[in-house]
Amino acid sequence: MTAPGFWDKPEEARAFFAELNPIKVIVGAAQTMQRRLADFDALVELVEEGSDADAQEYLPEILASLEQLKKDFDRLEIESFLSGPLDHCNAILTIHAGAGGTESCDWVEMLLRQYTRWAERRGYACEIQDLQAGEGAGFSKATLLLQGPNAYGYAKAERGVHRLVRISPFDANKRRHTTFAAVDVIAEIDDDIPVDIKPEDLKIDTYRSSGKGGQHVNKTESAIRITHLPSGIVVTCQTERSQIKNRATAMRTLKSRLYEKTQDEKRAEMERFYGAKGEIGWGNQIRSYVFQPYQMVKDLRTGCETGNIQAVMDGDIDAFINAWLRAGCPKSRNKDFALDD
Repeated sequence: MTAPGFWDKPEEARAFFAELNPIKVIVGAAQTMQRRLADFDALVELVEEGSDADAQEYLPEILASLEQLKKDFDRLEIESFLSGPLDHCNAILTIHAGAGGTESCDWVEMLLRQYTRWAERRGYACEIQDLQAGEGAGFSKATLLLQGPNAYGYAKAERGVHRLVRISPFDANKRRHTTFAAVDVIAEIDDDIPVDIKPEDLKIDTYRSSGKGGQHVNKTESAIRITHLPSGIVVTCQTERSQIKNRATAMRTLKSRLYEKTQDEKRAEMERFYGAKGEIGWGNQIRSYVFQPYQMVKDLRTGCETGNIQAVMDGDIDAFINAWLRAGCPKSRNKDFALDD
């Protein structure tokens, strides 16, 4: 930054800062943890050299500091697993209804609420890009943009089929139903990542926005639907009143989806998340949410489970995400924390 001519090229300077800032966050967190560990060691050493009365006086402080260190160390370790080239990016999360009809559309709305609450817990900005109403209730498809540090790194753990078992509120006979929804997560890539999109390969349609009320809704054709003809990928956006803004958002989403498709073709990872068939139904689920006859949420990839369904539906899903990240990292430490660590 002090080199002559560094600021003469603003675009290169911005790219430099985009690369520098995440590194500063990582290094700064590690340095802060080192200082806290040194302070803790000094406190323990001071108590060991003192009298028994001093030990009893400082014991609550030591235990409280140790417990907080364990939590912060665990969070720091999880963040260290997010070393992928796109983990730092924002995330575009799409929920699709699967087998189950109206029940599955309602399940999409429940998952939409869950991920919105989860984003609020993490301090992420959450923007609904597209909603497609289901028949009778809920949504057949919902798309969210999650903006925040490592949003894609964490959200990618949710990619897969989610299964719900409950007494259906849409069944007059109060029978237990099983339904499915698929969650797809891609990274919102930066403009400097090259993705070749030819204008002649695009089919762009405009239509009137749908939604609840408002003077602007259904009066102008501000909603955008872009179809990439060679791949068949379709993206829509109707969140803004401006057709230009909706088009720009839809193009960013299309670019991200094409990049993700290219990466999947190179490494053939789609089978890892969906199975060979990719069907939104039996045999491909990554997580089961059972409301009846007992209450349990279990991740079938890691074995992580909880009986507190209400907390999970309110966005408390970090335990499942962290377990998946640990399972994918061979260098992760054991779950138990020892003082020697």
